[in-house]
Amino acid sequence: MTLTLSSESVRNTVFTDEHGLPMYKSTTPFRLGVRSTTISRHVASESRIEDPIEVVGRIDWHCFGSSIFTIGGMRLESSVFLPRHGLFGKKRTFTGPDGRRYRWDMYRRDVVLSVDDASRTEIARYHRATLGIIGKRRSASLEIAPHAEHMLDLIVLTFIYVEKLRMDKERQRRAAASSGGGP
Repeated sequence: MTLTLSSESVRNTVFTDEHGLPMYKSTTPFRLGVRSTTISRHVASESRIEDPIEVVGRIDWHCFGSSIFTIGGMRLESSVFLPRHGLFGKKRTFTGPDGRRYRWDMYRRDVVLSVDDASRTEIARYHRATLGIIGKRRSASLEIAPHAEHMLDLIVLTFIYVEKLRMDKERQRRAAASSGGGP
């Protein structure tokens, strides 16, 4: 399954399926202090006029300390629910509803979800948008393996979190490079 994002701003985007139908929506209203991203799922209905929406979860972003996930009425600190691992904390792990461990790897330009065992079976991969200067123009998309669709809500929720972290690090690298890096 491939979900196409309406924007690379993962905190404010609509995820559509291969048929162009909305599946998820993330919204982060601007406010001072703690910002919250609400992730909602479009629930299929007989009438496509007005899709009912069901809240999947929320992320309260904290600058200092752990961000807070709210999933199914439970509040989970990011440091416990999705702890960092590896050099520079570029890996985040969580336990899926099937009891297996999964791992997001944050690379320089993308994020990849895999089973956190010796097999390292890929579950999901984010593809950034391309302008089409070299090759074909492409919208940002999240590719998800068919055998992982049972935990689609959790994949989308954790993806938004890790991609936002990756984007923040990219922004920091660019700012450091443009400042000359020294006095």
